Amino acid sequence: MDSLGNSFGMGGASAQSKKQIWMDKIRQEAAVDQARALIDKVSENCYEKCVPKPGKELSKGETTCINMCMEKYMSAWNTVSRKYIERIQQKDI
Repeated sequence: MDSLGNSFGMGGASAQSKKQIWMDKIRQEAAVDQARALIDKVSENCYEKCVPKPGKELSKGETTCINMCMEKYMSAWNTVSRKYIERIQQKDI
C-alpha cells in the first residue's frame, strides 16, 4: 500500500476506486477554481461599472447597482454551466 493512498484514507481501495477518488478531488478543485474566477470577474466588472468614483463607503445606488450586476452574472454563469453540463452528458451517452 502506498503512503499517498493511506494519507487520503484510501488504504484498502482498489486501483479503480482510487482513480475515481482522485478524479473526484480534481473535479472539486476545478469547481473551486472556477468559482474563484467567477467571483474575481464579477467583482472587477461590477465594481468598474457601478463605482465611478471610489470613496470611503458605497452609496445606496452603487450598492444596488453592484447587487443587480452580480445577480445577472450569476444567472448567466448558471445558465452557461447547465448547458455545458447537458452537452457533456449528451456526448457521454
